[in-house]
Amino acid sequence: MSCYEALAAYYDRLTADVDYRGFADRYEAAFRADGGEYHLLLDLCCGTGSMSLEMSRRGYELISVDASEQMLMEAREKCTGLPVPPLFLMQDAAELDLYGTVDAAFCSLEGMNYLSPEQLEALLRRLPCFIRPGGLFLFDLRAPDYLKGLDGDTFVDEDEDLLCLWRADFDTELDALVYGMDIFTREGRLWRRRREEHIEYAHDPARLADLFAAHGFTDFTSEEAGDRLYLSCRRGEASFPV
Repeated sequence: MSCYEALAAYYDRLTADVDYRGFADRYEAAFRADGGEYHLLLDLCCGTGSMSLEMSRRGYELISVDASEQMLMEAREKCTGLPVPPLFLMQDAAELDLYGTVDAAFCSLEGMNYLSPEQLEALLRRLPCFIRPGGLFLFDLRAPDYLKGLDGDTFVDEDEDLLCLWRADFDTELDALVYGMDIFTREGRLWRRRREEHIEYAHDPARLADLFAAHGFTDFTSEEAGDRLYLSCRRGEASFPV
């Protein structure tokens, strides 16, 4: 079973404690500090659309991209009724292809950790084509040491009709955390079990700075807050074909 095929319908219940407003506040603070025009935004790896919803409510127009059909279905339903709903596109981040440029892009909740080094480089070959010159790219990562520290851990999330079990193993060859999830949902007197696997790659911020610079991004910054890194960079002024 593919990543998020079973989890999509329950993702919001299992992540109810996520501070989406805090992420949005951070993005808006970066926009204000930059002083540029920020109206049309790209939500990369948008998942169930909670960040797209929050930013839309704040007056931004959104193009929201995710590789999971199931997650996009949840996102589309969530954003129904907005005056200007996001444009949802089903695309792999490594194959990003927009109709024009956006003022800024963001990738929330360690979506970038889900990209392998090869996928990340493929994304960075394409991303500058779709952010206006001088526009920002904002994202966050789980710190490499945090991912490595989860090796061997087992976690449980549950309520009266949902049980999610997952075990984490750090693969040193992949330099990634691999975790299998067993999702049990109540169906009458019985429980239905579904399973999927997730992989989060440990991206080193110093290596990322070099990689982003090689693809025309400038002003790369990294801020650590607990087990999460908040990173930002700017699309350079060079021209890229769209």
